[in-house]
Amino acid sequence: MSGSITWLGHAAFRLDTPAGDRIYVDPFLTGNPSCPASELEPERIDAILVTHGHSDHVGDTVRLARAFACPVIAQVELRGLLAEEIGADMTQAINKGGGIDLLGSRVTLTHANHSSSFEGAYTGESCGFVIETPGQPTLYFAGDTNVFGDMALIGRIYAPDVAVLPIGDHFTMGPREAAVAAELVGAPRVVPSHYGTFPLLTGTPEALRDLLPPGIELTAPGPGETIAL
Repeated sequence: MSGSITWLGHAAFRLDTPAGDRIYVDPFLTGNPSCPASELEPERIDAILVTHGHSDHVGDTVRLARAFACPVIAQVELRGLLAEEIGADMTQAINKGGGIDLLGSRVTLTHANHSSSFEGAYTGESCGFVIETPGQPTLYFAGDTNVFGDMALIGRIYAPDVAVLPIGDHFTMGPREAAVAAELVGAPRVVPSHYGTFPLLTGTPEALRDLLPPGIELTAPGPGETIAL
């Protein structure tokens, strides 16, 4: 049995593992114009991963963590701030290069080239996540980022099978930069994110597809659409 990921619009994703667990990444649901109405109230959540402190990524984290009493994995500074609202379990706070065992997977925090703050508060730095599950494709969620040379190290160390890359431009890299990021990471499959939500985000999957190196497949689900891993 394979896992799957569902795009919830913008940079929000739901990962369903073969064991039946559900992990939400950057659960910006309420106020997300791309999130289908049917996805606004999750039926269950087993863990939440947050890449950085911007409101369109923290999103509904506090509300959902309270409702489902699930772990929230984030960088130390951001997790410390969230602890004021959802509880001070700092075993869930990790930092770049460090990881944590979670629901049968290994989750590692990686570098990203972006900023991070929440309502004016310092929340560390923007990050990405690598999720390694035995017998399953390795996932790399780049988070909000521009392309940077050390993406080649992420590819070398973790060899992700699927790279989730932002393409919207303006606040993150656009298709031109994302194509180079895909080449550096080396994942054979790319899923675009952080686009189609607001008018400022002009990057499109079509533009990225035309720029990707040969041998890299682009899979672009619609909002609420699930793809098998």
